[in-house]
Amino acid sequence: MTDLWPWVAIAIGALVTYFWRALGVALAGRLSPEGRLIDWVTCVAYALLAGLIARMVLLPVGPLAEAPLLARLAAMVAGVVGYIVTGRNLLLGVLTGAAALAGLAVLHGVS
Repeated sequence: MTDLWPWVAIAIGALVTYFWRALGVALAGRLSPEGRLIDWVTCVAYALLAGLIARMVLLPVGPLAEAPLLARLAAMVAGVVGYIVTGRNLLLGVLTGAAALAGLAVLHGVS
């Protein structure tokens, strides 16, 4: 019987996960893409993303902490400018910011 408990836990976890997914699918067709709820969810998502980016730039951990704050800020600005200049191409904006950070880190002697 004790060998069965891991399978029971996995089955319960799957049921709970799929319940919420099924509920989301059932409700998604009833929501208006221009509605206030979708606007609120979009704003919350952007706020969370902005908070995570601010946390990574201002209070980094790991190898990113070795780069000076000014280099991290300049790389973030370069990424945003790259994003806008390339016609809002997210990949090119991220690559621009990463290249700027790598170049500035090399200039500051961070390995």
